[in-house]
Amino acid sequence: MADVLVVEDEESLLHTLRYNLTRAGHVVRLCTNGAKALELVRAQPPDVLLLDLMLPDLDGLEITRALRREPSNPAVNRVPILILTARDAEIDKVVGLEIGADDYLTKPFSMHELLARVKALVRRAGMSELPSQSTPTELQSGDLAVDTVAHRATRDGHNLKLKPREFELLSYLVQRPNQVHSRERLLLHVWGYEFAGDTRTVDVHVRWLRGKIEPDPTNPTRIQTVRGVGYLFAG
Repeated sequence: MADVLVVEDEESLLHTLRYNLTRAGHVVRLCTNGAKALELVRAQPPDVLLLDLMLPDLDGLEITRALRREPSNPAVNRVPILILTARDAEIDKVVGLEIGADDYLTKPFSMHELLARVKALVRRAGMSELPSQSTPTELQSGDLAVDTVAHRATRDGHNLKLKPREFELLSYLVQRPNQVHSRERLLLHVWGYEFAGDTRTVDVHVRWLRGKIEPDPTNPTRIQTVRGVGYLFAG
């Protein structure tokens, strides 16, 4: 069971979401505007925030940006955010992910898919709080170092500013060097999807990672593309 805050100004969808999430066993809070949503998250951070992109005051991107910049409360800063958008433009999805959203769904979407995404976000959030006892916590590959307990990555001794999902993806790849991973496999093990999600999400995060860990991102040597299959981390 998770505490889910739904921020949506379309009344019929708002109540449909509440009905289905409640049936799935979640505690659901409802909100119809951005300013109130920020208040609610800061007062009681939810386990998952379902956030409509288009709201009458602050839009979903502004809210996401504000929460990810929250300086005083790490629980607020790390709230999993699933953006709901009626737009189908790739730029909206990429911008949402770039400023810190964890996932997005384009309307109309099936309730089955939404519930699966919520479940994945809850599971990933819980797993990130519990370091694995079966894998090393400090990983090294050349001048690249990853500390999975401190949640820190460095390159040549300099800290890398990685978004949470970028860090999880890098950790997963560094722990499995020289193995080819399909996009679907990465969605399953890094994002927690138990279904065929949008594999473009993986490509976007790989591109961002390359920009931070590769000597020459246009000619990557660490995260290599295996054409027609997926990606490989050269250890």
